[in-house]
Amino acid sequence: MRVRLVYSHGVVEKPILASIVLKTGVPINILEAKVNAQKGELVVSIPATGDKLSEVLNMFKEAGVQIQEFAETLHIDWDKCISCGACISPCPTGALRFKEDWTLIFDEEKCVACKVCVTACPVKAIAIP
Repeated sequence: MRVRLVYSHGVVEKPILASIVLKTGVPINILEAKVNAQKGELVVSIPATGDKLSEVLNMFKEAGVQIQEFAETLHIDWDKCISCGACISPCPTGALRFKEDWTLIFDEEKCVACKVCVTACPVKAIAIP
């Protein structure tokens, strides 16, 4: 599951993520991070389900971290898309790429909803819901 973690000023300097990884044994992967002394935003992938996922999410909440779940990262209007590839190069995670037949494919698991592809698309076929 991918979520955005928002750390406020009061908790940004605490090793919350590391503590949760050590306590739960769940190897949380940081996909994107913007952190300074005032606040922090991380997009992470949590490879857990059921009770273990609930445990991890509750630990973040108890530590004062806000959690924002991704319902859908982005939407591609395949009727508008011309497979030009303008969205591929700026994508920081490689979520957009060409197949061998040069058609565009989207890997939602890699997407961090940074919106770079939305701006790059010349035909406005990509949107964040």
